[in-house]
Amino acid sequence: MDYELNIVHLYPDLLNLYGDKGNIECLRKRLLWRGIGANLEKCTNENNYIDFKNTDIIFVGGGSDREQEIVCNRLLEKKTELTAFVENGGTLIAVCGGYQLLGKYYQTPDSKIEGLGILDIYTDSIKGDKRLIGNVVIENETAGKIVGFENHGGRTEIGSHSPLGRVISGFGNNGKSGYEGVVYKNLIGTYLHGPLLPKNPKLCDMILLRALKHKYPDFHLLSPLDDTLENTANEYIVKTFANQSDK
Repeated sequence: MDYELNIVHLYPDLLNLYGDKGNIECLRKRLLWRGIGANLEKCTNENNYIDFKNTDIIFVGGGSDREQEIVCNRLLEKKTELTAFVENGGTLIAVCGGYQLLGKYYQTPDSKIEGLGILDIYTDSIKGDKRLIGNVVIENETAGKIVGFENHGGRTEIGSHSPLGRVISGFGNNGKSGYEGVVYKNLIGTYLHGPLLPKNPKLCDMILLRALKHKYPDFHLLSPLDDTLENTANEYIVKTFANQSDK
């Protein structure tokens, strides 16, 4: 049986502050290197279409408050379909601004942006609060130590939702809870830029495996890849910044 996944990149023309399109390439390459098909479609401000029925993975990156509001207004038109996609087990990866849009609202210093309400979370960004900036190391039960870079003024409260990981170094969701990101079904939201997935091959494979199992119930394991370089880079960041946090 031939396997393939259909990936949709949401609004790369508006949300790509930190090279997060690199996450798309990582998803594609780690599929293609294993002989698994990887089809990519882009939903843009001009071509605002998503074939939810035939989509397996949706990725949305981060942007400025202005671009974020434009995207949210576009996505609110698809709120019912996007919510159903998540509730039915579709894989959604949302980074920074995209992560904030999944909640009830995002309060900026000047306005309140209505969120998609897919998650029972919310984000506040208050004037005078310092931005949470720097390298991050978190611990996830399946993917191990996840590394990335955060730069956000918003403080996100995830309520009873499960976090993506426990913060070892950095700020995370709000600088106080000790947790970063959120996981709900096959949805992952996170503040980690970088791009995230090339630095964390175990996390990328965790996402791909969930998507493949959802689409193909008979799919069990991904064949191994030589991740020597990726793991070396990951371990260097962990040692550098996790050790700093211990001092």
